[in-house]
Amino acid sequence: MSTLDLSVGGMTCASCVMRVERALKSVPGVTDVSVNLATESARVVAADGEDIDARLRRAVRAAGYEPRASDTDDAAAALSPWHGFGPVGIGLLLSIPLLTPMLGQPFGQNWMLSPWIQLLLAAPVQFWLGARFYRAGWHAAKAGTGNMDLLVALGTSAAFGLSLWLWWRSATGEHAGHGAVPHLYFEASAVVITLVLLGKWLEARAKRQATSAIRALQQLRPEIAHLVGKRSESDVPIGEVMVGDLLAVRPGERVPADARVVEGESEVDESMLTGEPLPVPKKPGDALTGGAVNGDGRMVIEVKAVGAESVLARIIRLVEDAQAAKAPIQRLVDQVAAVFVPVVLVIALATLAGWLLAGAGIEIAMIHAVAVLVIACPCALGLATPVAVMAGTGVAARRGILIKDARALELAHRVDTVAFDKTGTLTLGRPVLTALVPIAANEDENRLLATASSLQSGSEHPLARAVMVAASQRGVQALPLGAMQAMPGRGVRGEVNGERWAVASLRWCAELGVVPDAAQVERLHAQGATVSALLRFDEADGAEVQALLAFADEPKPEAAEAVRALRARGLRVVMISGDNRRAAEAMAARLGIPAEDVRADVLPADKAAQVSALKNDGHVVAMVGDGANDAPALAAADVGMAMAPSGGGTDVAMEAAGITLMRGDLSLVAEALDLSARTVAKIRQNLFWAFAYNVAGIPLAAFGLLSPVVAGAAMALSSVSVMANALLLRRWKP
Repeated sequence: MSTLDLSVGGMTCASCVMRVERALKSVPGVTDVSVNLATESARVVAADGEDIDARLRRAVRAAGYEPRASDTDDAAAALSPWHGFGPVGIGLLLSIPLLTPMLGQPFGQNWMLSPWIQLLLAAPVQFWLGARFYRAGWHAAKAGTGNMDLLVALGTSAAFGLSLWLWWRSATGEHAGHGAVPHLYFEASAVVITLVLLGKWLEARAKRQATSAIRALQQLRPEIAHLVGKRSESDVPIGEVMVGDLLAVRPGERVPADARVVEGESEVDESMLTGEPLPVPKKPGDALTGGAVNGDGRMVIEVKAVGAESVLARIIRLVEDAQAAKAPIQRLVDQVAAVFVPVVLVIALATLAGWLLAGAGIEIAMIHAVAVLVIACPCALGLATPVAVMAGTGVAARRGILIKDARALELAHRVDTVAFDKTGTLTLGRPVLTALVPIAANEDENRLLATASSLQSGSEHPLARAVMVAASQRGVQALPLGAMQAMPGRGVRGEVNGERWAVASLRWCAELGVVPDAAQVERLHAQGATVSALLRFDEADGAEVQALLAFADEPKPEAAEAVRALRARGLRVVMISGDNRRAAEAMAARLGIPAEDVRADVLPADKAAQVSALKNDGHVVAMVGDGANDAPALAAADVGMAMAPSGGGTDVAMEAAGITLMRGDLSLVAEALDLSARTVAKIRQNLFWAFAYNVAGIPLAAFGLLSPVVAGAAMALSSVSVMANALLLRRWKP
């Protein structure tokens, strides 16, 4: 299976979305389709095949829409605020003269234009500028469905045809030749089409503002890199940079690719990527992210990742995925829209018949039916949810919060329990060896440390690094290591100088039937330390404790405040740790987490079970973690939040989570939940106003209280107001 993205031109309302989805689902091999009106895109999951892309494009075209390149906006469209205004301007120039009689009536002036001039002004608007509505409406009618274009085409054609009929009747009836100009409705057809075009242009402009986050990220990519050769530097296009190249980054320039500093020191501004406002100092050996801005120092860097594998490319991909995805609530809206247009057509016919039965003439009955068709266009309904998701994910990206899918954004506001992994998430993840306690009085402490250091030399666990650092600081050399095996959640074992040793957790000790000195263990636990044991095995596989190792980790500076902020919101905060209960509760006390909300002695494989248990108790759970061993728990949670690599996390955790925090600042957790609440509030407001326009407008039009011109203005205003309301999210601040 593969995932393909298509850009679909010509969609105007929620009914179009349903029609495109049906067309794509009919293609053999397609298993899932999500069409987004705001981004005018379709995401398709289908079986691999050489011609699958061509078949999908053909299906879109057969449905009456235009398949386009996935990059829908060119640079000019993204930069020019007036892009696409030409048809709207022409429509305004032709329509405004048709409105002059309405402007003169309050002042007793008769500015009525001759029928010929009205026809010459209205016809280009109706049949040239309005041709798009006829084409799309015809395709919808052929497919047995309805959409906004069909309603506009029917309504304006009825007004235009009624005007021709009234004109013909006045020219051939009993008043023929008397010079009286009948009241025609050319202005209704022309102005409605112009207003609809104006509304769609304003929508497109607002969409470009909503997707500005992606364009801003794309502009972080420099076009040229300075390649360091053996004798000199040379400028090469960024597309020719390869992994392993040495590049020079001059003061004020953007880092061209993910890299490691080889020479030089500087401060780097990563705010556009992580939301971190302060520059970060960099020295040889430190990692750099492509797109960051170099400060005052010159650096030589070694490229580690380019193209689609770079952090910047993955960030852009995550934001695009979230904006292209369909929120769960939108699926319900699409189902409503699928039956909305046929219902409106029935109401319009009922309005026509009702006025005729009431004794009104065909002229009055037709105009009221036209008003019903125009006011009922469901374009605002289709935009209400996706444009709010676009705005929400965009502002989140600027804060260093990457939302992977719309479901996570919509669900996060319902979270009532936040579960944190301890090490590396709540704490700095850099534990130090605070004590090595030999059990035998005559044991050499340095020899025991050398043995432990040898065992840990093949492990990347934070406790292993702490042992290695301690040995290095004391000048202790590691001993020769033979076979070594890591035991997840338990420790590590191997051969050192021909003897079998292990660094074991207290859990593993209990499984082996080994009992360390209880008094010593209790003393170290009371200090908040995590305790491991150094074991030596005999020939009969019996194990004996040779030393106790005590480790301590410090909480992140902002961790206690982040926990307090979450609890102040009424949320339950749970800490999940592999440490023993005494050590875990000691850390929890420093962070303000109640002892009853501490889950201690949890193996990595059991973290997901802890999350599932919280969910089974009726809680909506967010899980925050940073390591690969947190991935199952992140996936099991209602909302998974992963610390990105720059914040200490791993790629595996990022893939499993719905939300990625680009820096290790735990305050982002509360920000993500708050932003979710604001976005869902905007979605609800938009849906309310979209339905309100239709629910209030259709009866008013049916009872003759709205003219087609006013109905057209209200319909255009509904779409624009929904877009404008969603864009208010861009002003959100924590």
